[in-house]
Amino acid sequence: MEYRLDGHYGYWRLIRSSLPLIGMMVLISLYSIVDGLFVSNLVGTTAFASLNLVWPAIGLVGALGLMVGTGGAALVSKTLGEGDRTRANRYFSMFIEMILLLSVLMAIPLYIWMEPLSIMLGAEGTMVEECVGYGRICALGMPAFMLQMGIQPFFMVAEKPHMGTVVSLVSGLVNIGLDALFIIVLDWGLDGAAAGSMLACCVGGFAPLIYFMRRHGDRGLLFSPARFAFRPIMQACSNGISEFVGSISFNVVSICYNLQLMSFYGEDGVAAYSVILYLGYIFVATYTGYNMTVTPLVAFNYGAEQKGELRSLLRRSLLLMMSLGVVLMCTAELLAGPVARLFLGYDPDLTALTIHATRVYSPCFLLSGLTLFASAWFTGLNNGPVSAAVSFSRTFVFELGCVFLLPALFGADGIWFSACVAEVLALSLAFVLLRRFRSRYGY
Repeated sequence: MEYRLDGHYGYWRLIRSSLPLIGMMVLISLYSIVDGLFVSNLVGTTAFASLNLVWPAIGLVGALGLMVGTGGAALVSKTLGEGDRTRANRYFSMFIEMILLLSVLMAIPLYIWMEPLSIMLGAEGTMVEECVGYGRICALGMPAFMLQMGIQPFFMVAEKPHMGTVVSLVSGLVNIGLDALFIIVLDWGLDGAAAGSMLACCVGGFAPLIYFMRRHGDRGLLFSPARFAFRPIMQACSNGISEFVGSISFNVVSICYNLQLMSFYGEDGVAAYSVILYLGYIFVATYTGYNMTVTPLVAFNYGAEQKGELRSLLRRSLLLMMSLGVVLMCTAELLAGPVARLFLGYDPDLTALTIHATRVYSPCFLLSGLTLFASAWFTGLNNGPVSAAVSFSRTFVFELGCVFLLPALFGADGIWFSACVAEVLALSLAFVLLRRFRSRYGY
């Protein structure tokens, strides 16, 4: 099916258009899951916990690429809606260059300070060495990782969603193959998992960039060297600040979860939480893929002043997110046992803890899609501050508060259901903001 920014989008067209990017995001989320599966079963629980202890720090840096990419895609889409393709291509090129520059500037201190950072994150004993080795390899691959994160939203703007899925599938297969080679054949352990992931990111990041360097008809995006301009870069960062805040908040919350779990359960708690996060990666990737589809549509119709289409997109998207939330919550309940045994079946007690924790945690998947969509909606409207307010409150205010308050009141189980309470609070705020800005944007 051909993807176009213009035209009317009913339910079926929205679903068909979003499937390629949902597939792409799910495949990308499988990187860390594949690493975890190999590491947990072939290297051990300590390495598995170390991987997931240090990964949030890697994600914090990678979020910069997502911020520039998502915010830049909204601005490029709006510019296309205004009919200025030359300026849109110049903006696109500028944003890609900005992502590469930021990746180098952030990778250097991350590599140098990985050891004290690992200790600060809660690593103890042999975990410190494991975290440092994994984290430094990821720092070396940061340009590829950030470019892959940042270039994803532009597949929809270029009206090439299927290309993103193909690239992600190929890079995912490369990741699996390299993990098998480095961990099983060469016995590189956790370092092998890091090397496999970063080399796979080279495929997912640099291959699309090479594609965009060549002109493909009159409608695609074209990358060519462009001089930085302060105003569009700041506008892109402002548009994408919600995705950045949401990502860093998620990773900060993950760090705090790990600190709390280390105090209640030790490394077993981190291992159990890691399995929940792996399910969450896939589910959130599903929501993110849909939002990456809709955000350029919102931006285009906002630029073209198509208010009727904006109302249609909002109404249909809310219903789709509610329906998908029910499906994913039920899926989490059903898969709690099989997934726990897949990762941790060698330890019956740890498996039982993981199953219990997953079932307590799973209701948050019912609501999280609606909150994530509300944030993406305001990104599409080029209103970064409001979008950021939704993302920031969801994780950094509500969930971070709950993860410290509820265990003090209810013990260890308070950690597992803190996400559900936070989602209820964040969704309430999101609906208040949607109603508050309805008259301004005419939806």
